[in-house]
Amino acid sequence: MGSFSIWHWLIVLVIVMLVFGTKKLRNIGQDLGGAVKGFKDGIKEGTADGKPVDAQPAQQVGHTIEGEVKEKSSN
Repeated sequence: MGSFSIWHWLIVLVIVMLVFGTKKLRNIGQDLGGAVKGFKDGIKEGTADGKPVDAQPAQQVGHTIEGEVKEKSSN
């Protein structure tokens, strides 16, 4: 009762293909593959120059920023 056998997975696959159709499943696969490829290209492009795109500047130790709250709005 823990895991499914290969026959259970084949039956599930046949039911999914009957419900959605092979053309729709193929389109979903192509869209997902394109998204993964775009993500990988973006990661390569962002790290190509040796530093990450969203690099935060190093936090300065001992630097204090003073400010004053003028009015607190209640929503």
